[in-house]
Amino acid sequence: MSTKTQNKTLATNRKARHDFFIEETIEAGIALTGTEVKSFRQGKVNLKESYAMVENSEVFIHGMHVSPYEQGNIYNVDPLRKRKLLLHKREIRKLVGYITQKGYSLVPLSAYLKAGKVKIELAIAKGKKLYDKREDIAKKDAERRIQRHLSEKY
Repeated sequence: MSTKTQNKTLATNRKARHDFFIEETIEAGIALTGTEVKSFRQGKVNLKESYAMVENSEVFIHGMHVSPYEQGNIYNVDPLRKRKLLLHKREIRKLVGYITQKGYSLVPLSAYLKAGKVKIELAIAKGKKLYDKREDIAKKDAERRIQRHLSEKY
């Protein structure tokens, strides 16, 4: 397998899978400056509190922190600025259709390199209630206990 086809994950939003039911995922490009791309390649990006919104038929990601590049000096930009996501019009119309439904949000799941380009995996997600989160934790705990018990037997 060549290095061009492999995806190198730079950042993941692990909390998103805990706080939301993931309905569907979409791959989107992202408009970045040169120093931001260098920071991305070094893995200095945080998706923890980020979200995406549709504004004037364009999709923007808010709250994504990209640390300033050390050698960037005057070319560095605001680490928390909103960044445009690159999607086709039909994909944006589909997202608008989902968002207008009650309770759906756009949440970035991961940032990765694909063929030298920075990509964002965007999820159409519905928020979980507290009892849903407790249910998931209980299931994971039960699975862990079963696995531990099976490994002790053999």
